[in-house]
Amino acid sequence: MKTKVLFFMFLGILANAQINRFFYEYKFISDSNNKENVKKEMMLLDIDKNGSNYYSHDKFVADSTGRAELEKQLKAGGGSISVNRREKLGMVSYRVTKQYPDFKTYLFRSISMDKYKIKEDKKPEWKILPEKQKIGEYNAQKATTSFGGRDWTAWFTTDIPIQDGPYVFYGLPGLIVKIEDATGSHSMKLIGNKSLESPEKEAELQLPGNVKILGLDGKDIEVTKDQFKKAWKAYVNDPTKNMREMMMRNGGEAGGKVAFKVKTADGKEFSDPNQIIKEMEKRTKEILQKDNNPIEPDLVN
Repeated sequence: MKTKVLFFMFLGILANAQINRFFYEYKFISDSNNKENVKKEMMLLDIDKNGSNYYSHDKFVADSTGRAELEKQLKAGGGSISVNRREKLGMVSYRVTKQYPDFKTYLFRSISMDKYKIKEDKKPEWKILPEKQKIGEYNAQKATTSFGGRDWTAWFTTDIPIQDGPYVFYGLPGLIVKIEDATGSHSMKLIGNKSLESPEKEAELQLPGNVKILGLDGKDIEVTKDQFKKAWKAYVNDPTKNMREMMMRNGGEAGGKVAFKVKTADGKEFSDPNQIIKEMEKRTKEILQKDNNPIEPDLVN
C-alpha cells in the first residue's frame, strides 16, 4: 500500500505537463559469435502522469532531423525528393510505451516496410531478494525474473518511487536502475535524469498522394506476439517480398513511375530491379546472420 501511495504521489508531481527523463546506457552483444563486440546506445525513458516511453536517443534525433528536412523539401516543391541521412541513425529501432495506471504495455517494431504495435500480455513476475548495493547514487535492492527467453537480474531503488523501468520491465517497488540478463549480453543502467517541460506533439506529416517515404508513412499494425512471430518468420524466409511487390506496383522498370537505386558499401550502384532485389536479399541475410542475439529471443525464434 505504501508503494502504491508513493507512486501516485510521484505522478502528482508530474501533473503540470512535465516529463522526467531517465538516461540509460544500454550495452548489448548483437552477434553471439563475436562477444568482444559490445555495442552501446543511449536510451531514454520519458515518464509523465499518463505513462512512459522508452526509445533510442540517436534514432530520435535522426528521425527528427530527417522529418524537418523532408518538410522543407515538400514546402519548396520541385519534382524530386532526396532523403539523405547524415546523423547517427541509432542501432536500436524499437520503442516501448506503457500506459498508467494499469501499465498497458506495447512494443513498437518494424519488419521490412511494415510497422507493428505488439501488445505485451504478460506482466513480469519478480522474485525480490534481500541483497542490496549502491548503484550510482541510489540505494538499490536485487530482484530476478524470467522474460522473453532470458533470465534477468534487476536492481531497483525506492528512492525513486515509481514502478517502471527500461524496455518492457516494470512492477517493482521503485524504479529499475540496472537490469542485466544472465549471459551478460544485454544490460541497461541508469546514468542520469532531468526534468523538462512536455514538448508539443508533432503534427502528423502530410505527404502528397503521389509521395511515399519508407518508414515515415503508414500506420502501425496492432498485433499479438504470436501474429508478430508469424510475420517475422515469413520475412526471414523471404526478406525482399515487400520490396518486390512495391516495385511491381510502381513499374519497377525503365519508364516506370518510380526510379529505384541501391548503392553498396563499396560504392557500386544498381538500378536494374532484379539486381536491386538480389543485392537487398544478400544484404538482409548478412545482417540477420550477425544479428542473432536479440533482447527477446522468444519473439523472433
